[in-house]
Amino acid sequence: MELGRLEYLQALVTEFQVTDSSEAKEQVLANLANFAYDPKNYEYLRQLQVLDLFLDMLTEENETLVEFAIGKNCT
Repeated sequence: MELGRLEYLQALVTEFQVTDSSEAKEQVLANLANFAYDPKNYEYLRQLQVLDLFLDMLTEENETLVEFAIGKNCT
């Protein structure tokens, strides 16, 4: 079964929220940041509150997560 765009983005957000792996979080946040460049995804990302997720990452100790969050918030 193929996921639609919203379902796929929801799966990424869920994976980010439930994983304990820093590396997995970095990969998922990078993927979400890449999806955020496409205007087709804006409404889905708003629905999933991904901007809040990026803002929350600005206070993380993991510098890679902070860099991804800053990069996305500057676009």
